[in-house]
Amino acid sequence: MVVKNQPNTSYRVCSRCIMDTSDPDITFDDKGYCNHCSRYFERVKTELHTDDEGQRRLQALVSRIKSEGKGKEYDCIIGLSGGVDSSTVAHIVKRLGLRPLAVHLDNGWDSELAVSNVERLVKKLDLDLRTLVLDWEMFKDLHLAFLKASVANSEIPTDHAIVATLYQLANKYRLKYIISGGNLATEGIMPLSWGYYNQDWKHINAIHKRFGERRLKGFPHMTLGHWAYYTLVKGIKFFPILNYFEYDKEASKRLLATEYGWKDYGGKHYESVYTRFFQGYILPTKFGYDKRRAHLATMVCSGQMNREDALEEMEKPPYAPQMLREDMPFVIKKLGLTEDAFEQIMAKPPRSFSDYPNNYFWLSHLRGVVRLARRRATNN
Repeated sequence: MVVKNQPNTSYRVCSRCIMDTSDPDITFDDKGYCNHCSRYFERVKTELHTDDEGQRRLQALVSRIKSEGKGKEYDCIIGLSGGVDSSTVAHIVKRLGLRPLAVHLDNGWDSELAVSNVERLVKKLDLDLRTLVLDWEMFKDLHLAFLKASVANSEIPTDHAIVATLYQLANKYRLKYIISGGNLATEGIMPLSWGYYNQDWKHINAIHKRFGERRLKGFPHMTLGHWAYYTLVKGIKFFPILNYFEYDKEASKRLLATEYGWKDYGGKHYESVYTRFFQGYILPTKFGYDKRRAHLATMVCSGQMNREDALEEMEKPPYAPQMLREDMPFVIKKLGLTEDAFEQIMAKPPRSFSDYPNNYFWLSHLRGVVRLARRRATNN
């Protein structure tokens, strides 16, 4: 299958990071710098807190979490996928003396390495782990609905289920802090045209109603009202703790390997078999972009990789040929498709999230309110 190019666009790459016109909304200034890396460096000023004042805030927040958690079974919640970011968070929160409940979502796509990494961390860190196993037939139906809808981010259902579960458990245990692995150093750049908010249940439900066949009874979800209630009324916050450290991804991998026997899985979020197939094959083949570019551009901006090495990395295929030969038939069969049916899905023209009902307007405005509330909470 031929990789699709962006129509009527002269190819151009940022002269500072490596983002290019595979994002149709990219813009460049008179220096050739793109809006993505310019926005990254603006975010650094308000979101990175590695200086002395940032450490004061971190220690104050840790003390507050411990104080509010007195008499409770846990004092915070963490997600644990087995990937480097979430594993590093587990390591840090335990070193800080916090008592987290670890939550893992099993959507049927966990790699053996991911399962092994989770087991090793849980055992050595003495974590309580809550694993939510999604009903496969129901989730497969939702999965297929997103593929048939031809939207760029068919992983929204998984991301939504994870976030909804974390909020629901935080509410259940009367906890106000979900300590996340989201971070600026490795995830600071991602074009909106390449994805969409995973909080939008209206969007997920609309796509499933149009293309799905089964009921979504019991699927972990939250409406816009739930999200506003959890964040604005109950005061539950996602705290990106890695932004308070000089987070070096490769150094973290070495630490995790040494202390826990953690093993690398070869790519960002490749702890999931579907994720590596989605990012390594579906996106570049059908939608004409490679998420590695955003990930590597972020690493360039954070100083963890030089631009030349990042460009050289982009010259390599997004998928190891042998792994692709193994993963493709496995994914197609697991989804209950034939090769012809999968090719028909891939041949459908790409669609935007805006082609389906959504809450983009409200989410984009509420996210600003939530960011302000989070900033006030960590500044106290």
